[in-house]
Amino acid sequence: QVQLVESGGGSVQAGGSLRLSCAASGYIYSSGSMCWFRQAPGKEREGVADLSSGGRTTYAISVKGRFTISLDKDKNTLYLQMNSLKPEDTAIYYCVAGPCNVDWYSYRATWGQGTQVTVSS
Repeated sequence: QVQLVESGGGSVQAGGSLRLSCAASGYIYSSGSMCWFRQAPGKEREGVADLSSGGRTTYAISVKGRFTISLDKDKNTLYLQMNSLKPEDTAIYYCVAGPCNVDWYSYRATWGQGTQVTVSS
């Protein structure tokens, strides 16, 4: 069974950058895709980015061109590089081991505990 632990969240001013990490224990490739989701206070959870088992990436329109999802297979770690951050990016960010994509996640998906990202104007 896969276990996920996120890190790298914090507070940053608008225009700044953060890199989130998701350390995975267990055989993550059996999960297929891996994703990042986020949830802001009072809002529904939304997909941010996904990485298929074949290496294809997809991004939410709101973050495309600013965020990059990547996987270090040697370290079994998923990353989310976030640049040009905006106050509306403020949320708890979750790492998900699929099945998932930016528009959907399976009830069988595994979630991390989340890491807070706060962007001030």
